[in-house]
Amino acid sequence: MKKSAAIVFTIFAAACSGEQPGENAATPAPAAEVDAGKTAAVKTADKAALETMRAQFAVIDMEVDASFLSDEERAVVNKLNEVGDYMSAIYLRQRSEMNPQWREVIEAGEFGDKSLLLQLFDLHFGPWDTLDHNKPFYGATQMPEGAAFYPADMTKAEFDKWIEDHPEDEDAFTSGYTVIRRDGNRLVAIPYSEHYREWLEPAAALMREAAEITSNASLKRFLSLRADAFLSDDYYESELAWMDLDGSIEAAIGPYEVYTDNLFGYKTAYEAFVTVKNPDESAALAKYKDFLRDMEANLPVPDEYKNFRRGFESPIVVADQVHGGGDNVPGVQTIAFNLPNDERVREAKGAKKVILNNVLGAKFDRILAPMAEDVLVAEQAALLMKKYMAGETLFHELAHSLGPGTITKDGVETTVGAELKELYTGTEEGKADVLGAYNVLYMMERGELPIAEKENFLATYFVGLFRAMRFGINEAHGKGAAFQYSYFKAAGAFEWDSEAGKYRLDFAALEQAVADLTRDIIIVQGDGDYAAAAAFLDTYASLDANAEGVIASLTHLPVDIQPIYPDRL
Repeated sequence: MKKSAAIVFTIFAAACSGEQPGENAATPAPAAEVDAGKTAAVKTADKAALETMRAQFAVIDMEVDASFLSDEERAVVNKLNEVGDYMSAIYLRQRSEMNPQWREVIEAGEFGDKSLLLQLFDLHFGPWDTLDHNKPFYGATQMPEGAAFYPADMTKAEFDKWIEDHPEDEDAFTSGYTVIRRDGNRLVAIPYSEHYREWLEPAAALMREAAEITSNASLKRFLSLRADAFLSDDYYESELAWMDLDGSIEAAIGPYEVYTDNLFGYKTAYEAFVTVKNPDESAALAKYKDFLRDMEANLPVPDEYKNFRRGFESPIVVADQVHGGGDNVPGVQTIAFNLPNDERVREAKGAKKVILNNVLGAKFDRILAPMAEDVLVAEQAALLMKKYMAGETLFHELAHSLGPGTITKDGVETTVGAELKELYTGTEEGKADVLGAYNVLYMMERGELPIAEKENFLATYFVGLFRAMRFGINEAHGKGAAFQYSYFKAAGAFEWDSEAGKYRLDFAALEQAVADLTRDIIIVQGDGDYAAAAAFLDTYASLDANAEGVIASLTHLPVDIQPIYPDRL
């Protein structure tokens, strides 16, 4: 079990009493009616299935080189690690407010395979397999599409009807910082700062303690403003301050991504990335941010789809992660992030790209490099290069700052995310992938990267789609990878070698297809047309038998890693 998860579940899990089944008996089900004195009995997945699920994640002890940190910086990092655990406590409840009780029921029981079941519960932050469309492995309760952000029985139609009848509630209901609850026959929006105050108040106190310790003015300002934001839900000033961070410690802590809200894509999840910056590698990549304006101008779309309103400051940081929290901890591990997501901040200052070098390196060595032998014919599998997994990752994150963001639809200013709702994350992750590839090729054309390695890059990029599709094509990154695969197939960018049982790439056709898909997906987003986006995903976000067969054959490789970080430096 991850050390951070162990702390969360030990300190913050709510107690749950009730009669427990005996050894090898049916286990209590996480059903809606389960409370502190009542449990139902159903069987979990069998032991073999649980062991297969556990084997999908390679446990890796992450060594962190903190030798260059001062005692002061170590003390700050250790405070932030504690804040990360509070983010985990909140996110556990954002997935389901019953999670702490369900875990207590499992832990108190005396049935078979309890240790394995607890490991999986902690790995996925609940009883649902994040790699298999949130299928329950404990009990039969399905995870609501809106997780715990909305009442489990609330439909999209009910939500939309409420806003139609109560337009004064629209801002609060669609805010990224409220939960929706029932109050009798009414729906009400409750601010995060109120609903999660039990954890946000001590988290804010720790942020202020860390701010007192540090002599770094930019870090002190960010930590102080973010502590205030935890209790006000106004994150704008602290996001601007985060963009200005300078120093060895790079920490992104707060409510950010909307992937967990599969109902509307409105609600943000709390998470924490505590990292230490590699100054030499960061400096080596910093030059690429200076090309962002040129990349925008070079997009293969009409000018009205290009976005020069965003800031192009966009610092690039290469860092080693030393601790995680919240949405960053369970399931598939992030190798890079591009924040903040607030379009107001992006237009004022751009966005920061943080590459998690130690996480990325572990995934290449344990997953991507050996996967190539199962995906591509032998001579093309040999082309993979770690530098281009890192390169595609960097340019993927840069691509989040390119293309439409704030748009005008029917004469009203809005955003792509607001118009595409729950479809946005899948289209955005796929857009970032293919536009990242388009810009790596653009950098090769400009002589900033060696054009002689074009095939190395394209082979690495194509195999990377299979790494993402293993996450499940209902997950945002997997869905984005799936529509790239199907689009490239339709474009003739590869063929299936039936004798080898592997793919053979047509590099010229793949390069052209990258440009064509970049154009098409940017236009889908820029139009802000929900129906058109749904039709695009219906057409392309699926897999054929060959892809499904290759993915099924990869059971000898972990799907992802489970990093174990030190609790303290």
